This record gives sequence, C-alpha cells and structure tokens, in this order.
Amino acid sequence: MTLRISWREASARRLRRQFLANPLGTGSRRPADTVAAMLGAHAQVPSAAELSVGVRTEGVTRADVRAALWEDRSLVRTHGPRGTVHLLPAAELPLWSAALTAVPTGPSPFPPDIRLTDEQAAQVVAAIGEALDGAQLTVEELGEEVVARTGPWAGDLVMPAFQDLWPRWRQVLHRAGLSGALCFAPNRGRKVTYTRPPRFDPLAPEEALRRLVLRYLAAYGPATPRHFAKWLAAPGGWAADLFARLAADGEVEDVLFEGAPAWVAAGDTDFPEPAADVRGVHLLPYFDAYAIAAQPRELLFPGAAWQRALAGGQAGNHPVLLVDGVVAGVWHQRRRGRRTTVTVEPLGRLTARRTRELEARAERVGEVLEATAELVIGEVTTGPHA
Repeated sequence: MTLRISWREASARRLRRQFLANPLGTGSRRPADTVAAMLGAHAQVPSAAELSVGVRTEGVTRADVRAALWEDRSLVRTHGPRGTVHLLPAAELPLWSAALTAVPTGPSPFPPDIRLTDEQAAQVVAAIGEALDGAQLTVEELGEEVVARTGPWAGDLVMPAFQDLWPRWRQVLHRAGLSGALCFAPNRGRKVTYTRPPRFDPLAPEEALRRLVLRYLAAYGPATPRHFAKWLAAPGGWAADLFARLAADGEVEDVLFEGAPAWVAAGDTDFPEPAADVRGVHLLPYFDAYAIAAQPRELLFPGAAWQRALAGGQAGNHPVLLVDGVVAGVWHQRRRGRRTTVTVEPLGRLTARRTRELEARAERVGEVLEATAELVIGEVTTGPHA
C-alpha cells in the first residue's frame, strides 16, 4: 500500500531536519554541519547567509560563520545551486562540483559574435584556476591574468551587464565556481576578491547526482522531479529521467503527498507526528534554503502570502515569517550601530504566545548579527532585496 503523507507531516520532518524545530546544540556549533543539512546557504547577501546558519545553530554568531569561511576554511563561498552564490561545506566540494557541472544548461543567451565557444570556455576556466592558485585577486586583476593566459579575445568588452560592457571571459565566471576553479576570498576593502579552493578529486557525475537527489529528498522530501529541477534550475525532462533511473535501481520510492505522486529516498519513510514540530514561529532571511526548496510552493505560501511574500511566484525576495510551518508574513531588519530594528508584518493576528515567541526570534536575529534587536510589529515598507 502506498504511503500517504500530509503537508503537516512533511513540514514537521523538514523543520526538524533543517534544524529549525531543534537548532544544533552548542556541542556541535559547526556552521558547516548546518550548511550541509540545508544543502547550501544562499550567500549573495553575506548577512543573509549568516542569519540562515545562525537561526539553526545555538550560540553561533556571524563571527563564527566568518571564521568558518576565512580561518578554518570548513566553508567556502562559491557558486552553488542555480549558479547563484552559496556557502557550501568545503568537504562536500567533490559532490557539488561533480553534480552541478553535470546539470544540462540551455543555449547561451548571447549572440554568436559575443559568446565563447566550448573550447574557449574551457580555456578560460583553466586559466582562472591557474591564476587563482595560491592567490587572491580582484576581478580586474583576474581578468588581466586570464587574457595573458588565453588571448586578447577573452578581454573584448562585448558582454552587456548593468548598463556597461564586461569582458568576454566573464561569461563563464560562474562555471569556474561550479567546477572548483574559483571561490570567494575576503574582501580587499570594498573590492570582492577570488581565490582557488583546496584541490579535490570530484566524484563521478552519475554518483554525485545520485547522492544529491537522495540528500535533497532527505532534507525537503517528499518531492517530485519538477521540484528538484526548479531547485537546481535544471531541465524538467532531464530531472524526470534521473528520477526514473534511480527508481529503477531501487534508490527512491513513490508515496502520495497530499494525494499526489511524489518521491522519498528508499526506506526513508519515517515522518514525525506534526503536533509538536510543526508549531512555532521562525524568522527566515532573504533566499533562505527552506523557503526556496520546500515544495509545493502554493502550500508553503498560502492565501495572502502568495502575493505578499513572493515576486511573480519566485521565493526569497522577502525575508519571511513562518508560523506553524507556513509563510504568514514578511519582515525586515535595519541596523544602526549596535542596534537593529526588526520590523515584522504578520498577515494575520498573532496570539499572545506567538508574540512572545516572535520576540525571542527577533532577539536571536540580533544575537546572530551581534546587535541588540528591537521588535516592531507593523507594515514592512521596503521592497524586495531592500
């Protein structure tokens, strides 16, 4: 008989496995462990990644996350799922590099006279890795090294970007990150710098994809190939074929999730009673992994949350308030010196108990950011990404 799983049961397990219902204890305090459970922390805005890790790990502050990045190097900041900037555990780069470079990409968005050929792209990625080996370079310095190692064609200012023209080689900057040739280094003043992560031997692509699917299902399942494809920005047909191969090998099994077919990792069918774990209040920052990866999105963003907390159906543009496992508001924090004002806009009435929980969550936001937090319940007037 096919196992039937409700939204509340799935939410309870996801919240537990994401360390939202039960933050990692002070005995662990390893940001890399938290990031591994999340399958990467979106880090285009570094403070958002620090919050994503901190609200899941007791006692951890932004200083601990930065130490993991720049001192013990257990984390790297590089290009991850969807080609966007993420924190990833350094120990998992063999998995991520092999899996992400195996995801099919669409045709180049640039016309033929601008785009790189496959051979040129490979030359640029190799040049980036050589230039960054043991070095920390700004993008301008890296560009000079790439052109010197490849040819003047790499430096042609032909790539439209932000009302400017970038050199041709920058079309594959993200590909260098995905392949393990590049990651971020500490800023030099206000300038971003890059370096090369420790060298590693990537897994075989099919094995890496197998592990990534099973990790995704463990963290965010039940899920469908379409959910997995959306999370990775991968072709839907390719994801369906991948799941079919795993099903044929007995690696995944089908369930009914809210009455619709979905998948979990084979044997991973233990779902906790939702009564305890699904209840509670959480403040998640921009592009938090839970808001991005947990599906179906129409159940995570019910009713008014669909219009208020999404941008054309895209999650992550607003920090969100979770209440009982679903999005029930948006929030924003504005820092001034050692104080930060956390403004929360609930989409419904909060009980006195929920308000007390929210006060504690706002206080935790302040702790992670090493500031004293003041909670204001009212309208959030800032727009997306503010």
